[in-house]
Amino acid sequence: MTDAERIRSASRRRLRNFQKLRGKEVTPGEFWDIVVITAADGRQELVFEQQISNKLQSNELPLGVRYHVFADPLGPKIGNGGSTLHALHRLEELYEDKLDSFNILLIHAGGYSQRLPSASALGKIFTALPLGIPVYQMLELKLAMYIDFPTHMKPGVLVTCADDIELYSISETEAICFDKPGFTALAHPSSLSIGTTHGVFVLEPGRVQGIQKELEYKACHRFLHKPSVETMQKSGAVCRAGHGVESGGDTEMDFVYTDSVYYFDRPTAKRLLAILGEIGTLGCEIDAYGDFLQALGPGATSDYTKNTANVSQEENQLVAHRQKIFNCLRGTALNVAMLNNSKFYHLGTAQEYLHHLTTDVTLRAHLGLLSNPGGLGQLCPESSGQVPCIIESLVGPGCDVSPGSVIEYSRLGAGSCVGTNSIVSGCCVRENSTIPPNTFLHSLCIPGGFVTVMFGTGDNLKYTVPSPLEIHKLRLLGLDFREAAVRLGLKISEHLFSDSGRMRLSLWNARIFPTPRATAEDSVASVLEMFEALNGKSVHRLPDDVKLLSIEEILQQKDVMRMLNFRKQLTEEINQRRQTREKIN
Repeated sequence: MTDAERIRSASRRRLRNFQKLRGKEVTPGEFWDIVVITAADGRQELVFEQQISNKLQSNELPLGVRYHVFADPLGPKIGNGGSTLHALHRLEELYEDKLDSFNILLIHAGGYSQRLPSASALGKIFTALPLGIPVYQMLELKLAMYIDFPTHMKPGVLVTCADDIELYSISETEAICFDKPGFTALAHPSSLSIGTTHGVFVLEPGRVQGIQKELEYKACHRFLHKPSVETMQKSGAVCRAGHGVESGGDTEMDFVYTDSVYYFDRPTAKRLLAILGEIGTLGCEIDAYGDFLQALGPGATSDYTKNTANVSQEENQLVAHRQKIFNCLRGTALNVAMLNNSKFYHLGTAQEYLHHLTTDVTLRAHLGLLSNPGGLGQLCPESSGQVPCIIESLVGPGCDVSPGSVIEYSRLGAGSCVGTNSIVSGCCVRENSTIPPNTFLHSLCIPGGFVTVMFGTGDNLKYTVPSPLEIHKLRLLGLDFREAAVRLGLKISEHLFSDSGRMRLSLWNARIFPTPRATAEDSVASVLEMFEALNGKSVHRLPDDVKLLSIEEILQQKDVMRMLNFRKQLTEEINQRRQTREKIN
């Protein structure tokens, strides 16, 4: 078999094995003892707990596992490193010495997914995929792809993030073992350009001369966090392949090993708890990768503790916290499991999400992703190129969903048209409606009805400016925001932005969306009508007493139970139609 065929075979085996565990009571040692999902705050914690409860009731997850959601403490953001420390503290309170025998999966899922807003309300770990019945979300895919790990792991914690996918193959006689003291990290051959945006391992004792096997173990001399190409070369991180190494579709001779998932054993977990005890209350963001892993290995130095080049917001406490982490972890081993036939996918942005679900032939083949897993509605046939992707949605007759677009948990009325490179999420679209290309359309339930937000799939909702004088730097559906505001009939002032806009102005806190409508169809129609003004010369006229909301404010008011019930009813109708069709056939 080719490398790609081996990954496909291994991935589908894991999916089949996980499918057998869904709704079944697992035996001790067969699966994770504890699965922890982190949340940004108490409200998100409740949202996550409700969805896990629903999954357990619907037999979508293995039973007999302790599932927990831990919200970050009130106060400043603490980053995924701070969330790791806080989760360890909560586990210690709950289980004490029982943790000495537990295998724990820790999934970082906190945050409000500003780069993929369709995941903002319900969480990116609950992002649906065109796979499986009941449909898989990222949580199930994570559990499936890691299904072999617990049986080859000493008690400890495996740390991962909610918006990435790791696929790999190894020999049938081998297994990835997490049984060494300290940390053990998975490593993937990657191009040097990918290395500049990830963590990179400098291996002991020096360079790797060619790839020998699908799975190799080595000690890591030093970990680099988002290094430059020059730094990788000078530090000895660059490897020379005996043959081309595929990475992102390119074949290159030089490559580096980049990070994804890592494990630490129970004694190391206790050392991390000691760090939290020494720091006390966390007052800044700590990175579970850059701030922990750079302290490991014999080549680690404290230089990184003062380097804030890759920090989005520098706080006074950051350097002091990093120095305490370094001092506590210094001398701890970092072992690397080199997965030489592996793929790493990130689905954290709208463009990545669209690319991987509609255009990436490799991922589709590896996992068996389908353009229309429900099989309801008329779409273009499967092909090796770009396709539309329909997830848990009802598509009316005569609809035209362009290749490159994703429809999830939505109803499209007959004769509707969706342009390419668009995302339609949680919407009810009237008959004969047109959704332009490059459009992000998402409906949410709040008190009073339904609200729909609309952006461009290339818009940057996180980009901020300091004052209304600079709002022309914001881009909404291809227009500078000042021009867009004029066409939408909006008055430009500080009041155009919600609470967080008092400090920094952004599309995230821009009040540009109408107040709730009684029906989901009316909500979508009102936004589409409003935003037609952006493509024409006419100015949209708003009533004098109209109240507009930002997506930030909408999310603060979201009615999670109604949103989940909407999804449940849609799924039930899809299942009924599927069963009816199967009886006829």
